[in-house]
Parts: sequence; C-alpha cells; structure tokens
Amino acid sequence: MTTQALRLAIDIGGTFTDTVLVSGEETILASTKTLTTHHNPADGAMQGATRVMQQTGHRLSEVTGFIHGTTLATNALIEKRGAVVATVTTEGFRDILEIAYERRYSQYDINLEKPDLLVPRERALTVRERVSADGKVLISLEDTAIDALLKDIDASGAEAIAICLMHAYANPEHERRLRDTLADRRPDLTVSISSDVSPEAREFDRLCTTVANAYIQPLMATYLARFVRQFEAQGVTCPILMMTAGGGMCTMRTAARFPIRLVESGPAGGAILAARVAARAGLDQVLSFDVGGTTAKLCLIDNARPQTSRQFEIARAARFIKGSGMPVRIPVIEMIEIGAGGGSIAGVDRLGRLTVGPKSAGSEPGPVAFMRGGTEPTVTDSDIALGYIVPDTFAEGHIQLDPEASKRALSRVIGSKLDLDAVGAADGVSRIVDESMASAGRMHAVESGKDLGPRTMIAFGGNGPLHASRVARSAGVSRIVIPPDPGVGSAVGFLFAPVSFEIVRSRYSLLGSMDLNGINTLFEAMISEARAVVFQGAGDVPTQTLRTAFMRYNGQGHEIEITLPDRPLTAEDIVPLTAAFEQEYRKQFSRPVPGMQIEILNWAVRVATCDSVVPAVPETPRLKTISAPETCPITCDVDGVSKPAAFVARADLKPGDHLHGPALITEPQTTTLVSADFSAHVDAIGNLVLVRDQKGGA
Repeated sequence: MTTQALRLAIDIGGTFTDTVLVSGEETILASTKTLTTHHNPADGAMQGATRVMQQTGHRLSEVTGFIHGTTLATNALIEKRGAVVATVTTEGFRDILEIAYERRYSQYDINLEKPDLLVPRERALTVRERVSADGKVLISLEDTAIDALLKDIDASGAEAIAICLMHAYANPEHERRLRDTLADRRPDLTVSISSDVSPEAREFDRLCTTVANAYIQPLMATYLARFVRQFEAQGVTCPILMMTAGGGMCTMRTAARFPIRLVESGPAGGAILAARVAARAGLDQVLSFDVGGTTAKLCLIDNARPQTSRQFEIARAARFIKGSGMPVRIPVIEMIEIGAGGGSIAGVDRLGRLTVGPKSAGSEPGPVAFMRGGTEPTVTDSDIALGYIVPDTFAEGHIQLDPEASKRALSRVIGSKLDLDAVGAADGVSRIVDESMASAGRMHAVESGKDLGPRTMIAFGGNGPLHASRVARSAGVSRIVIPPDPGVGSAVGFLFAPVSFEIVRSRYSLLGSMDLNGINTLFEAMISEARAVVFQGAGDVPTQTLRTAFMRYNGQGHEIEITLPDRPLTAEDIVPLTAAFEQEYRKQFSRPVPGMQIEILNWAVRVATCDSVVPAVPETPRLKTISAPETCPITCDVDGVSKPAAFVARADLKPGDHLHGPALITEPQTTTLVSADFSAHVDAIGNLVLVRDQKGGA
C-alpha cells in the first residue's frame, strides 16, 4: 500500500508564523498560526511544525517536501539590520549611489528625505579598470590596483563587499577576479558581484541590487543554516526549499547566494494561491487581498497569472511614491504593500488627526488585548472593541484576549483626545485603515491601467477575511471569494509554487539586424544555467522554459516584455516579433510609433517545473438560506449602529448554504465579517462567496 506524500509549508511573517501540513496534491491535514519569535524565527516555525504533527499523529521524519518563506530579508533591509557594506566600482564612478537617477522623487518638497542606500560615500571605493559595453577590456585590472583596493577595504571596516564594475554584465572577468582574490586574501568578507546578482545594464539599479544582496547575505546565510540544522535535528531529511519573490522555489544553496531574491517571498505565496483559486473558479480578473498582522498586500491577477515585474523598491522614504526607495532588479510578483495590518498602531497626531500605521506592534509586544506588554491600540484592538473578533474563537484558543484592555487603550490614546468613547474610537480606526487599503488598491490599478470594479476580490491572511467586505465596498468591488484555510493562505500558496529560476542578461541588439547565432548561443547558456539550479531542487523532472525579450523603440528609456518562441530564433521571427511589440505598445500607450527601429536591451529565461493540472470548480448546489444557531452583538460597519450578527462556524456550513449579513463566520485562524450589505454562500469546494447587495441593504 502506498502512502500519500506529506508536504510542510512554513511562512514566517512579521507577527505570525503560519504552518500547513498537506497530504498528496492539496489535501490540508492541519494548519496553525504561532507568534513569530524574532530573536530566532526558527523557534516559532518549530512550534508550528510540532503542533501540526501532533494534531495529525505524524512525525517530521515522514515529511517528503518542505517549503519555507520568510520576511526576514525584507525586514532586515527595512529595519537596517544588515552587514557593514563597502562598494567597489570602476575608477571615476564612485558616486553612482549619490547621483542615482539625477532627479528628485518629489520635485517641490523642500524637506525631501532621500532614500537610504545603505553605503555612505566614505565606503564607496574604486579600482582602476574598464570594460566597454560590448565586453572589450579597455583598461586591464592590474595586481597593483588590487593591492591598493585591499588596503582601502581594510580601512573601511566593511563586513561585506558589493562589486559593480562598468559593463560587467557584458564581461564579468574583472569582477570574478576581484571576488576570487578577496576569497583568498580576505576570507572573512562576504562578497557579492553584480554579474552574478543582476547582470543587466543600468549601473545604478545593478549596484543597488548588489548592495542589498551583500547587506543581507551574512544574516540570511546564518539564519538559513540555523533553520536547516534545527529541523534536521528533529528528523527532517528532505531538502528544504525557499520561496522566492518571483513566485518560484529555489534551494537553500541558491537562497544563501542570492538572498535578495527572498524579499517578499511570503506575499508571493499568497498571490500564487489567489491565482490558483482564480483558475479553479474560472475568474479572469482578480484582486488578491492579503492582510496579515503587519502589512496588507494587493495584487492584480489576470487569466490566473499574477502581474509580474523586474523592479521592486525597498523601504520607501515616502509611502506610495515611486523613486523614494532603494530599487532592486529581481523577478517579482508585482503588488502594492502598505503598513496596514492587525498590528498597525493607531494614534492621534499633533494636528489632532487620527492615524493608523505604518508602525506595527508585531508579535512583541503585540496588540494590547494580547496581554504581552503592548500599550498602544492597534487595528486588532479596534476589531475586538467593535465585536468582530470573539475572544473564545481567536487563534485556536492559543492566545488569550482581554477586550476590556483594548477598550481602555482606545479611550486613553484616541477617545480622550477626540471626545469619543472606545467604540467610536475603534470605528474611526477601522474606517481609516480600510480606506487606506482600498486607496492602495485603486492606486495600484490606475498605475497598471486597469479598473477594480469588474474584479473579484480573493481575500486571505489572518485579517483579510475580516476586512474584505469593508475594503471591497470602498474599492467598488462587489464580489469576494474566501478560500478554505484563508488564515494561512500564503503558506498554502507555497505548496503550489513551481521550482524555478530566472536569469536575465543584457545584450544590446536592433531587432531588424540582430546576431541570431549570438542570441541563440546566449539563450543556450542561460537555459543550461537555470536548469542546473532547478535540478538541485526538483531533480530530473519535466520542466518548461519561458524566453522573453525586453524591447523598446530606439532611444527610449524603458522596455516592454515580449514573449519569444521556446526554440532558436530565425530570420522569419522578425516580423511576428515586431507585430507583438507594436500590439503591446498600443495597449500601454494607445498607438505605436511608425518608422522607429525596435531595439532589445535584455534577454531573459525562466525554467520551472511544469504546472499541475488545476481542476475546475463544480457547479454550486442550489442556494438554501439558513438560520444562524446564535448571534453576537457587533457595531455595524455600514451605519455604526449596534446590531446582532449571525454567528456561525465555517466548519458547520455546507455547499449551497446561504446567509445574509451582518454575520461572523469563524474558523480556527481567522473570522470572516459579512457586512450588512453583503450576503454569503458556500460553493461546491468550500469557498465562501460574498456578494454585495447593490441596493446597499444595511
């Protein structure tokens, strides 16, 4: 008799660590949430793993697949907890970080705060060498130049080195020589080179990405090694794979080498879950809505594929404003993330305005109601005061709540300054944070040239179902889907991610006269390299390859990603590729530009294990309105009046069951608030589907 494979997924967030144990393809055996242990995140992960194993009677030694995602890389960059980094650039280019894009992200702000790019000018070092854009060595790298550089590095006190030489993407010889020399003569230093981390043109972005990688590399290498040791000591024998920002998985070895690719790995898992839910339900236009304890993440998904990008900004100095953060060029699932979660702290500023976030109470000390030393009211405290969170059903009973402490904090910090009682203060906090999330979604859609109105929201995360109907109303969305086990949605998404690796190389070509043999040889090398990485994590399994080119009109500053056929290019491909570019250009900018040459700056390859077949959702049984066995009082989010809400356990609902709001549908890791102007039913596979009454029936 064969036994089903056991797979474990662990997502470490800023407040909670989510753990899911799955049998076979997608049968969830157990899931749990534990508080994140910031002193050693692996401890909280082990608590979660131990709990799901005890619930199911299994042992860690039986696990055959293990996927892990973490916010540690992101938080280290935001909280500035990385290594002391020095940069090494080509002589004459010391001030790449200082010059940046040669523009202000807010033209008229006299108090503008520049992004913190981690390396002050005194640690910006140079070396005499030079390579041309086509890879020709113009100035050789001499031993005397290396000796002088080593003295500068020693004097800088650096713990990590980010090497980014001019045009190293075209010829990495000098960067590799410096890396090997440092490994031999300064073995205690961590070294990142741009030709490995981000081998693309645009020296500022390339340098920032290399700096960020070097900055977190010692921390992440230590953490990953400790994580593996801790789980191996408890019997885990299978490889532990890491979730990446691009929605794939990689080995621990690759993650330790390129930790920058782990940034936003948790939210990427959530987007993958939402895409799978969309595929099963046949939804073409979706808004993924993931709210945890620290942040809210929103992502646009079309035709069951999340929107992706090649660039991401870390630690923006000004919320929502592009250019105010540190740019990194890595494959990412594109989303907007704001500091609005259950742990977001509320207060009143010096102008008497009620504010929420971005500062979070996290898990230590956490919301006031957690009784762990928190003194400032949070969004979770507000939800408790409004009656949306029932203490007896919160966090599987593992966390005790004190509702009266929440109300006292709300009255003291907010109510006393704005002449409100605790419930009024909580209602104000709730409305502000929900509008912040809706505004972020609208802004993200506008920037992408899309509309939220026709989209279905897929809500998950510990606080997503609790805020979904309120945010949907403000964003103009009328339909919400909440999948099973939404409280640990990102961890569930990990289990559907492919093992994958993406490589981008810069090689300038004009489309009409490109060197086809040279481009095909470049692709062969990239595919071979990517397959070798995927083989480490997946073995000899079938893979699929996606080839893309980044095209633009001659002289433009930004490219459009165009998919290429998965085979060597021929002269017959020029005409269809031209048509594909012009069609995509027309979508984004209304019309193509006649008579302009098309050029290609970058070429990319993504090798991934093949997608599993997604079964369609069967037709939902005929709806049957049910009566709730009990009610509980809540403050209605539509009119602010106290009224009874149906109180139902999700486990007691069957496909076709239907109820009108207001209602609270509880489950072990979260609660779904069905607002008074929504109704909810269960579809054939257990999704909760919320539909807004267009008459606004409060």
